[in-house]
Amino acid sequence: MVAKRTTAALSLRHTTTTRMLRVSEVADYLHISRSTIFRLLKRNELPAFMVGSDWRFDVEEIDRWRAKRGN
Repeated sequence: MVAKRTTAALSLRHTTTTRMLRVSEVADYLHISRSTIFRLLKRNELPAFMVGSDWRFDVEEIDRWRAKRGN
């Protein structure tokens, strides 16, 4: 059985916008090098996810991560 989506759920999905960054963009955003980004990723210290073979970063998650580190 397939669950029906409610109108509220559909409208919420379409109004929620999340800004995603690539490695070079997040490096610029944090003012650090790409190699530092990859080092942090290797240590699982930076919130990110893979899309295919490319890393992506949610700006809100990066901001929370940054705030926790006190930067």
